[in-house]
Amino acid sequence: MKAINAEIIGVGTELLLGQISNTNAQWLSEQLATKGIGVYYHHVVGDNHKRLLDVFKLAARRSDLVFVTGGLGPTDDDLTRETLAEFVGKPLCQNEQALADLEYFFKRTDRDMTENNLKQTMVIEGAQIIRNHAGTAPGMIVPFQDCHFIIMPGVPNEMKTMMKEQILPSLSEMLKLHDVIVSRMVKFIGIGESQLEMRVKPLIDQQSNPTIAPLATEGEVALRVTAKAHTKLEADELINQTLAQINDYVGEYIYGYDEESISDVIVKWLSEHHKTLAAAESLTGGRFADAFVSVLGAGHVFNGSLVSYTADAKAGALGVQQATIDREGMVSKQCAYEMAKRAKELFNASYGISFTGVAGPDPLEGKEVGTVYICLYTDSDNYIIEQFSFPKSREIVRNRSVKKGLQLIYDKLIRQ
Repeated sequence: MKAINAEIIGVGTELLLGQISNTNAQWLSEQLATKGIGVYYHHVVGDNHKRLLDVFKLAARRSDLVFVTGGLGPTDDDLTRETLAEFVGKPLCQNEQALADLEYFFKRTDRDMTENNLKQTMVIEGAQIIRNHAGTAPGMIVPFQDCHFIIMPGVPNEMKTMMKEQILPSLSEMLKLHDVIVSRMVKFIGIGESQLEMRVKPLIDQQSNPTIAPLATEGEVALRVTAKAHTKLEADELINQTLAQINDYVGEYIYGYDEESISDVIVKWLSEHHKTLAAAESLTGGRFADAFVSVLGAGHVFNGSLVSYTADAKAGALGVQQATIDREGMVSKQCAYEMAKRAKELFNASYGISFTGVAGPDPLEGKEVGTVYICLYTDSDNYIIEQFSFPKSREIVRNRSVKKGLQLIYDKLIRQ
């Protein structure tokens, strides 16, 4: 059977302006993969008739399925249905079921229906109508030559309800969909993106099915392994074989899979070993603590964090020696050491970790922006202090500091 290719078009000037995120495209790609439909293109186009028409023309030439979200509302700048009707050469006509659904919606929500809402009851002649059980504008499946356009509202809840309840079952029946596409994420820490790619290059060079794709996020890297097969069981088996090969090449850097975060792994380890952690944060301002308390079960292993931003707070609330601040400075190894030691003592934890540095925008105590000290403290004979120099962006410095703190814990407590 011929492979089915799809693309996704998000309609709305607000998407281009960055006022809202195009989360619909990500979700749709994930759902289509479960049906063995490969998504090759993502588009975002504004509320402009000509540009919409151009995108529809391009999509129809190269894709079997074109999923369009947005532009189905009641206002003049909602142009999706009108533009698509023009493109496929079909008139718009009022749909009685859409009208009944619309009237019921306004009655149920005890709102007055303005006349412009009737625009949402207009559908393209010959289209399969997708009723909107979560909103007002119906969706449509519109055939055109060798392609099908699937248009849906841009409101995520409305779009997802249509896809799950009506569109995916309809496409499965219509296209006789049998294959599935399954992906797994392999997550790494302590190795850079370029180094990881070079280490697994022999696997990437010989890939066909499954495929291997390197991915990078803030402070860590991953490999996405994707397989296509007739059943999920067959796809899982293909993926497991590739995961075993990846483990042979770079297994020492793997910390988890799929949705598992480094915080998840650390919380689990601390719980299994009946250990606890506490933190003293300066430039991170509580972000490290947030990375922990976001994990289910963190309350059993994370005793607390004290944010001591100023010199007075470090000396008064945390108990860093004033002599250390005067002689070494707040941004120093000695200050990081005392912060971590006092965090452990104050919160009666097994380990203390500290963060102090210069987030910017200006240098501090003669230290450049991006200078960071992190200390992991067990006792006076067992501690480590590391110095880092991050890019001079306040957000990057703070986020990288948290990531490096998590890596320090993982390296010294779990990986050793």
